[in-house]
Amino acid sequence: MMLPIQNATALREALLQSRTPSAGDTTVASSPDQEGIFGGLLQAAQHQIKAADTKAQQAVTGLLSGQGVEVHEAMIATQQADLTFELALQVRNKAVSAYQQMMQMQF
Repeated sequence: MMLPIQNATALREALLQSRTPSAGDTTVASSPDQEGIFGGLLQAAQHQIKAADTKAQQAVTGLLSGQGVEVHEAMIATQQADLTFELALQVRNKAVSAYQQMMQMQF
């Protein structure tokens, strides 16, 4: 289960740009900046999930209304939306599992 190539590339570029300081920036990234990076990454992923779902809905609607959308195009869009959502769900499950493991640790 992978993101479409353009979505994965966009996420990677956004992450690299947020980590790379500008030429005149000499400050060290603080905790709120780091939270902003992670939050921005999550928001970008959420946006991509919504975009894939919207594209799938439009393809199915176009197919059913006879607007020139082919069956295979609707199926591909639906499967991409499904895979994108499944990936997000698995990432969430891993994060919850890691959190639960950390909470069970004894120091």
